Amino acid sequence: MDSSVRLDKWLWAARFFKTRSVARDAVSGGKVHLNGNRVKPSRLISAGDDLRIQRGEEEFIITVVEPSLRRGPAVVARTLYEESEENRSRREKLAEERKLERQKHLTRERRPDKRQRRKIIRFKDTFN
Repeated sequence: MDSSVRLDKWLWAARFFKTRSVARDAVSGGKVHLNGNRVKPSRLISAGDDLRIQRGEEEFIITVVEPSLRRGPAVVARTLYEESEENRSRREKLAEERKLERQKHLTRERRPDKRQRRKIIRFKDTFN
């Protein structure tokens, strides 16, 4: 393998972003930091570099293990980087909190549907 790879290519190969252009836009937009600094998509990265990747509400703090130009299966892509157990548990905890928050909003009261309205009308007619 090469000793260094463009940052946008590596992010695509490691399956953090679906396309290279999306990876390039994320790096240009400040969503990816290399060793604590904002960089350009063409910046070369090598093994041992630290990355902070903001993808939506998720934040990955990883260390590059192996630079790669090829996008392979997800199982192979996970071997290209290491994520600390502390960061992984924090990320999973936040994801669980977001999931619970969404479920809480799904139980809101809604307007009655057509069938329920007919039942209400029938119920009211019994008292008139």
